[in-house]
Amino acid sequence: MAQEFHKQELAYDRDVHGISMGSTWSGLSADAANRRFDITLKEFQKAQTEAKAVASLLRDAHHQFAEVRKQLKSARADAIKAGMAVSAEGAVSFDTTDLTEGERTALHHDPSYQDSVGQAVTAWQEYLDQIVKDAEKTDHSVQTALNGVVVDSDPSDGTPAGFNGDAKDHLKDYKAAAKDGKKSGGWAGDWKWSLDEWKRSFSASADPKYGKEGSIKSGFDLFHLAGKGALTNGDFALAGVLDFSTGGRGSANYGFSEKGLSAKAEISAASRGLAEFRAEYGDYGGIYERGDVFAGGEAGVTAKATTDNIGLNAKAFYGVKASHSTGVEVAGIGIGATQEVGAGEGLEYNFGIKKREDGTWKASIGGFASEVVGAGAGVEITFDPGKFTKTAGDVADAVGLGGAVDAVGHGAKSLKDNVTGWFD
Repeated sequence: MAQEFHKQELAYDRDVHGISMGSTWSGLSADAANRRFDITLKEFQKAQTEAKAVASLLRDAHHQFAEVRKQLKSARADAIKAGMAVSAEGAVSFDTTDLTEGERTALHHDPSYQDSVGQAVTAWQEYLDQIVKDAEKTDHSVQTALNGVVVDSDPSDGTPAGFNGDAKDHLKDYKAAAKDGKKSGGWAGDWKWSLDEWKRSFSASADPKYGKEGSIKSGFDLFHLAGKGALTNGDFALAGVLDFSTGGRGSANYGFSEKGLSAKAEISAASRGLAEFRAEYGDYGGIYERGDVFAGGEAGVTAKATTDNIGLNAKAFYGVKASHSTGVEVAGIGIGATQEVGAGEGLEYNFGIKKREDGTWKASIGGFASEVVGAGAGVEITFDPGKFTKTAGDVADAVGLGGAVDAVGHGAKSLKDNVTGWFD
């Protein structure tokens, strides 16, 4: 279509616009015609820009849809391999087709086995649902781009509803529509506060989920003020968190399941405060700053050795301490450092590698010691597989190495499967 518009541009420039540029026609009418003809000639040029942009957007959309479809098919195959049945509509259930008689009996009469099966079904269902949600996000981004690419970027050029001479070539270049239906042209977001006064809580359970697991928790907040918010402008995002509380809590739990072992006991009475700020640009990188203050006393020990969390934390401290953390993230890989100072007596040590609820990984190590005056330090490393894959894919597409990245991705998946099989 852009090529056809180019042909029409040449013909119009030669047979129409050229008339007003020659010496055979002069005067006010020639000047007026020349201005009108200039507008039309530029519209032919803008039409080519818009047509090329639409073509690029459709290619970009096809690539993203194909990736999501491939991911969904792979996830469905993994679910079936793990003993699940997945319907054509995406509903996950436990496949009982190949169960032995003993397994069928256990499924009907063993509550622990029933709970473990139920949790596995839920986990696979949430995993598949999340991929579908990602596909919906891609669909909405394509809709936003196709709606935006045909909007005249310069309504003062003589054609209020003409072609878009500033049309962009990539889906990420288009801002999502604001909630009021207008196109977002700047920073948009909100901030939410919550306040609780004299809030008490208590819970106790034994064998509530799967395997052997129990817990008891009790706590109270004399005062708890929390606020969080975010601002976005295209690929730029700013986010902040404020949290202040005064109260006490105690908890103890243990776990013994197919995932591994865990135990925790903790008690504290203190005032705490936290402030965090983050700035990010799409999936490519960002920075964060975080500050914590603590006044009171606490003691506890936590030990975990599961398939998605290995760690040890021990602490016993009373007094006042403050910490500051700063870090940077590039392509889903983040590294940060923490410094602590305090007045009081006690110590703390922590080490851990865990998979968080959002699918990202975090490794950290740190320590603090005080006898009247103390200090501490720590390091944390985070890894977001989704951001890393997305950024690597964008870079590979930009330099023409998409196939190589796909090959690396398949190799990484194979390694992951082998490691998971070893844990099993």
